[in-house]
Amino acid sequence: MAFNVAQTQATTEKLNTGVTTMSAKLDLIGPAVEKAMNHWYIPDAIAKPVIWAANKLIELGSWILNKVVECLKGVAAPVMFFLDAQDWQGASIRGKASGVAGNVAGEALKAPLTWTGEGATAYTGAVKGQPTAATQIETTSDKLATALTVCAVAGAAFYLALLAVLIKAILVMVAAAAAAATGVGAPVGFAAAVGEALSDAGIITGLVVTLVGVLTAQATQMAVIKGEANDGSAFPGGKWPSATV
Repeated sequence: MAFNVAQTQATTEKLNTGVTTMSAKLDLIGPAVEKAMNHWYIPDAIAKPVIWAANKLIELGSWILNKVVECLKGVAAPVMFFLDAQDWQGASIRGKASGVAGNVAGEALKAPLTWTGEGATAYTGAVKGQPTAATQIETTSDKLATALTVCAVAGAAFYLALLAVLIKAILVMVAAAAAAATGVGAPVGFAAAVGEALSDAGIITGLVVTLVGVLTAQATQMAVIKGEANDGSAFPGGKWPSATV
């Protein structure tokens, strides 16, 4: 699963810029329609449907804009998930746990090589649970890293797709304002614009549903991991196995 921090950050910047642009383009539609329809030679039969379509387009465009702004509240999450995954997977956590598991394994203990008797036997038995505990941490770290990476990749894909929808919506608003300025092309232009805006709204809804599905699946995995962390066989009494007898 590939994740590109720089690309994700660039997507965030473009989304923020796009929100500003979208807002500005929406503000142009109303005045453009009013100016285009406010002529004696424009009959009510044309003016009223165009004004209705313009208002509908502004309504849909505002919904899209507000939904994008709402989604942007979590825009930092993919990068944070990815960086946390690197910590869990790398030397910070999994690597240390792996080192502990190897160093305290029975065959790795040096003392029993020169130390024999009841004390040596008791010592070897006392530390027996520690490799199991360390291995459990290593396994859990790997699962957490995977879950976090899946969330990061899904989030990055979501915001990239959201950016594509926002860019498309901006172009629709620009085309609508241009159609209004022509007067003659307004009816057809606004009819097409409303259709495109409805499509964009549906796409955003679908993207949100898909993202929620992925995150829900990972939340379930997190619950499994939490259960493993409370595994009494690896962590007796919820604690690191004692090395004393």
